[in-house]
Amino acid sequence: MRPSLRWMNIHAFSSVRSRSTSFIGLGRMGHEMAFNLFSKQFAQANESEFVVCDTVPETAQSFCSNFVKQFPGSRIKIAKTPEEATLASRTIITMLPSSPQVQNVYNNGIIPTLRSLPADQVQSTLCIDSTTLDVDVARSVSENVTALGSQMVDAPVSGGVTGAKAATLAFLVGGTTTAFDQAQPILASMGQRIIHCGPSGAGLAAKICNNLILGVQQIVVGEAMLLGTKLGLDPAILSSVISSSTGNCWSISVNNPIPHALPEKSPPCERDYEGGFATALMLKDMGLASNVATLSGCPVPLGLTAQRLYGQMIEEQPELARKDFSSVYQYLKQAMEEGKRIKVGVESP
Repeated sequence: MRPSLRWMNIHAFSSVRSRSTSFIGLGRMGHEMAFNLFSKQFAQANESEFVVCDTVPETAQSFCSNFVKQFPGSRIKIAKTPEEATLASRTIITMLPSSPQVQNVYNNGIIPTLRSLPADQVQSTLCIDSTTLDVDVARSVSENVTALGSQMVDAPVSGGVTGAKAATLAFLVGGTTTAFDQAQPILASMGQRIIHCGPSGAGLAAKICNNLILGVQQIVVGEAMLLGTKLGLDPAILSSVISSSTGNCWSISVNNPIPHALPEKSPPCERDYEGGFATALMLKDMGLASNVATLSGCPVPLGLTAQRLYGQMIEEQPELARKDFSSVYQYLKQAMEEGKRIKVGVESP
């Protein structure tokens, strides 16, 4: 007996969906992550299919054109909506700006579409969200996804655009062991360290704590480098001293804010602070840290001060919002040259 047309359509749908991966959000980070993931999946199995989705159609079109040019014969499509991306693939990765976008994409797109699928398709679906967002929002979205029978992890990243491009990111993962095991080989195509931090939301909690340190760290590195050069030290020599001393950190040895201070590297300061982690995004992350700290009753006075400084930077010089957050050095330097005192602090309750 020949199978019915309906059965064959369902079978074909299931087959295509099983070998397809959708990536939603092609910003600075998402673009590099998707490119690495798709290129490695294509190398491993050239029958793989890829789907991209972005709020800016031209961004998705440009990504597809570049990918096909570098990988002739690859199958890549553009989904106009998260619904289309969900229908197309059983692996869905999102890399979005923040909490509101995640809520919209999942609650109004991915989750309603999952509800419309056959049970076996829902159960075979894995959602990976690499957005840095509010922990409670992430947990709520995950609960809604897993309640349907799908798997989901929060997997924010550390390593910046440079790490995304080089596929050396660290993924800080929250979710069940089953979901983590499914996500790990996918994340390994985009990063080097895949760390299971605990249940849903744990990856984000770890990321927020990390970026709390990073946001404060970049400011004090800018202060130290500015002070050192003011005292007549060569930036490269000062950077070398700090990098080999107790002050060593990522902000001095990788994301140094002074041009030519790292002769063998190319931090954003070498490109007028373009192409790094935007100050506006760091301000967002500092806000996430201060909000969750307030809710948990944890004092973070330096974090609050750093948050206020990044906010003040953007308010006074809006063009710095899109620049790498190491441009705080430029902000401090300009204030020094103008004889301006920078007043930031934690207001008393």
